[in-house]
Amino acid sequence: MINFDIEMFAGPVIGIIIVLLLIQLASFPFWLLKNSIVGAIMLYIFNFIGIFTIKITFIHCLIVGVCGVPGIVILLIYLNFFK
Repeated sequence: MINFDIEMFAGPVIGIIIVLLLIQLASFPFWLLKNSIVGAIMLYIFNFIGIFTIKITFIHCLIVGVCGVPGIVILLIYLNFFK
């Protein structure tokens, strides 16, 4: 009869989980950069078409890149009414 111990499976499972977490941590800066570029493009198009203008900075691009169109609305409200 074959003896199955939990330790025999716990090591590889924990190793795979650690490798997947490291891959996610390594890809996070590229995800932020990609979203910032998309946000800059969206802000450029919005400034070209729209009535309001929003200064294109890294923080504004990141907000718009992560949140999308609601990020533009949030920035418009913040920059026009609270600043």
